[in-house]
Amino acid sequence: MAIPTVRGRFVWHELMTTDTESAGAFYTKVVGWTKQTWDQDASYQMFATSGVPMAGYLTLPEGAPQMGASPHWLSYVGTPDVDATARYAEQLGATVLKSPSDIPGAGRFSVIRDPQGAVFSAFTPNQAPPGDGKPTLGDFSWHELTTTDWEAAFDFYRRLFGWEKTDSMDMGPMGTYQMYGWQGTTLGGMFNGSKSTGAPPSWLPYVLVPDARRAAEAAQALGGRILHGPMQPPGGDWIATCMDPQGTMFAVHSLKPAVAEAAPAAPKKKAAPKKKKAAPKKKKAAPKKRKAAPKKKAAPKKKKAAPKKKKAAARRKR
Repeated sequence: MAIPTVRGRFVWHELMTTDTESAGAFYTKVVGWTKQTWDQDASYQMFATSGVPMAGYLTLPEGAPQMGASPHWLSYVGTPDVDATARYAEQLGATVLKSPSDIPGAGRFSVIRDPQGAVFSAFTPNQAPPGDGKPTLGDFSWHELTTTDWEAAFDFYRRLFGWEKTDSMDMGPMGTYQMYGWQGTTLGGMFNGSKSTGAPPSWLPYVLVPDARRAAEAAQALGGRILHGPMQPPGGDWIATCMDPQGTMFAVHSLKPAVAEAAPAAPKKKAAPKKKKAAPKKKKAAPKKRKAAPKKKAAPKKKKAAPKKKKAAARRKR
């Protein structure tokens, strides 16, 4: 059954690698994911956060490296009808690398290369993806397309998935960084890559982590490389682009520090009332001086002595 609300959403991600054991150990330490197997096929391994599957990982098909396919992350974009999407993509100048096929218990997918050369997957799930599409820790929060003609690429994806332009940023000599979205939610950005690098058009997924700087340091310590960053783009968040030990590019993203660090500092103000409680102690001490005042009653004793003089005077008269 078609699910209309799935159109244009990034609904799954898959790591194609040459060493699943090494990749599994690497990403669990860098991102904080845990590993688990798919309950419908134990041979399919997944990364998860708090028991919720976030991505799958598997070995590159035999012969793929010889055909020029290198380790990479493959992003799945939702569509109500993958067969119709694959046909339309071809009409728009794309190449269908894998015809629509069923994934038992999950849905139906197709692998497509867009007119500029970036590869992605169109996917029709059996069930609507959970949540509202807003990323949480461990989820993929941004999707960046490096291409040769971002305007033509945007037009392709707009027709295929209904994406819309949101904001844009002038990068000077590097041109425009165009952001795009889906039903009011910004999903990522696209720009023209530098011709000097010789890198082919590709999609780069960003994983939301607690601290992008620490994640990048961990990636480097575990045999990976830091390609760009860590740095703060406009807005204050932190990002870093890395490469895992098998040669797969990925990026990490964390929210701006002000959001996370301002909250713990607030409770320190609770210490102030302790000084005010100490003030009443001085007032309680004051009544002690007032109790000493009644000692003045001893004065009348001197007045009683006066009559003695009168008695002595009377004796003299006699």
